[in-house]
Amino acid sequence: MLRRTFFGFVAACAASFPFGAAAQERLNVVATTGMIADVARVVGGDVVEVSALMGPGVDPHAYRQTRSDIVALSRADLILWNGLYLEAQLEQLLLDLAERQPVVAVGEGVPVEMRLANEDYADRFDPHVWMDPARWSYVVETVAAALTEASPDHAGEFDRNADAYLEQLAALGEYSEDVLGSVPEASRVLISAHDAFSYFGEAYGFDVVGIQGISTESEAGLQRIAELVDMIVAREVGAVFVETSVSDRNIRALIEGAAAQGHEVVIGGELFSDAMGEPGTYEGTWLGMIDHNVTTIARALGGSAPDAGFAGHLGMN
Repeated sequence: MLRRTFFGFVAACAASFPFGAAAQERLNVVATTGMIADVARVVGGDVVEVSALMGPGVDPHAYRQTRSDIVALSRADLILWNGLYLEAQLEQLLLDLAERQPVVAVGEGVPVEMRLANEDYADRFDPHVWMDPARWSYVVETVAAALTEASPDHAGEFDRNADAYLEQLAALGEYSEDVLGSVPEASRVLISAHDAFSYFGEAYGFDVVGIQGISTESEAGLQRIAELVDMIVAREVGAVFVETSVSDRNIRALIEGAAAQGHEVVIGGELFSDAMGEPGTYEGTWLGMIDHNVTTIARALGGSAPDAGFAGHLGMN
């Protein structure tokens, strides 16, 4: 009964929004996050029309669908989501929709042996796979395969676009290794609002500490803050980082706590964790998001990196 009621609600919502299916020539793709939408646009090219449910500054761990989201999802030719319990509040909706239309969890294209454990949920994996270009390449291939399944006549175009994009991913990965390798080993400590950077840390040899857990739904208590303040002072950490999609309240508590112990620590910059920058900007692409993060982290922690980053586009919007 519950499932019939759900699909009845979807149908009722769809009927209330005018839509010209005959006029829809391009493949209608709906992605949950901006990172996935960006890959779909690059790989799909002119064949696809892509929209993302979540924009800049939106936290996917806590995001709940709106009525218009349900309509958009129900009318999509293809739905792409991260999976791995990133979109925790949307999961049941997406699993229900998968019974009637193509729905692909692209994060699950990353091989199991390359996934990290989720400390918040024992039976799940860390969903933040976009933080490592090597792992994200599997997502690109998964998106290309999903688009090909949905529109096989354009398989060649999808393959060409994906191959060109994978070359850019590899180049960004090499840049990241170079500039992050310039950070003194003792300074390779990345502290941010929540634990979104573990794949980054494993890829580039950084100790990564999130005040909150992998999910922003977990809360940081006073004891956790006190423990991290002690660590910052003991390791002489010089910079911590805020995130665009998470409150900076806990980060500022760390700074104040360290100051009370006579140690100065500054905000090294704002990082993109669970959402990209503004649409139409370089930082509003996956390449720009990662370039910004890598360049910001390297420069704040004593390494050397060009002001304008990997492609020379940072800060030029």
